[in-house]
Amino acid sequence: MDTLPYKAKQFFFVLIKLGIVLFAFYFIYKKLTSNNQLDFVNFIESSTKTKMLSLKNGLLLFLLSSFNWFFEILKWQNLVSYVQKITFYEALKQSLSSLTASLFTPNRVGEYGIKAIYYSKIKRKRIMLINFISNMLQMGTTLIFGIIGFLFFINRYNPPINYFKLIILFFSISITVVLIFLWIKQNSIKIRGIPLSTVKHYIFYFPRDVLVRGGLYAIMRYGIFSFQFHFLLLLFGIDMLYLESMVVISTMYLLASIIPTISIFDAVIKGSIAVYLFSFLNLDSIIILTITSLMWILNFALPSIVGSYYVILFKLPKNDMES
Repeated sequence: MDTLPYKAKQFFFVLIKLGIVLFAFYFIYKKLTSNNQLDFVNFIESSTKTKMLSLKNGLLLFLLSSFNWFFEILKWQNLVSYVQKITFYEALKQSLSSLTASLFTPNRVGEYGIKAIYYSKIKRKRIMLINFISNMLQMGTTLIFGIIGFLFFINRYNPPINYFKLIILFFSISITVVLIFLWIKQNSIKIRGIPLSTVKHYIFYFPRDVLVRGGLYAIMRYGIFSFQFHFLLLLFGIDMLYLESMVVISTMYLLASIIPTISIFDAVIKGSIAVYLFSFLNLDSIIILTITSLMWILNFALPSIVGSYYVILFKLPKNDMES
């Protein structure tokens, strides 16, 4: 592409942007109409049987999703300020457009590329590292609350656990950690094309106050979307105490977070895990699948539709086009 004239590069870049948006809309459509776990008609019927259709509850659900992304945008604005100061609106554009691009990529890898191209070439590797830090802060929050919830879940519901397989898994993880440690020593591991030693050095010298604020924003996000799940349970007539439902919800997010997936299948993974976990409470699987689908629509599908607008508007700097 470097040998193409400027106008041709512009044309191909427009095609790429349109392709991203069309793929995103296609995957959203397929997710809603071709869900093997929950037929679209059953989803609509299950949704309309609840109090959720009231204007007040609908607005509250939308408000919770808005606050979820509000803190994600604040987290990104805060972390990226270490490299370049940006406005909240710029952080919003970068966050939502990268969500659109990551919707159909494994483990949301598309998010790294889209956020990086908003910045000059000399800053892009650092931007990708900051995006990695942002994701790790959210993952760390999920792991901490998830492990606590998982321990309470085991204590309360005593799920069947194959301890032999658990021991095998433990030794497998231990061997993997040792191998990773040896590879690190040889500096052969890369994250998004960046040597792990560079990642470690960058994180080590990252401003602690910026990391702490980022961690607080991650915790706020976790509290909001987990409460949103609890609120949906209440709307579907499942009367549970918040702490009681959080034991299951935090366990669900823990298990879902450690399974590599494409964002479009996120609701399917969470749905399967949620149905299994909530089966210990004897809850209707259709209701649980409906709730996980609604969570995906509210927190992924709708924001990615907004993000598609910013994908279309985005323009590469002219020097990028000419290089």
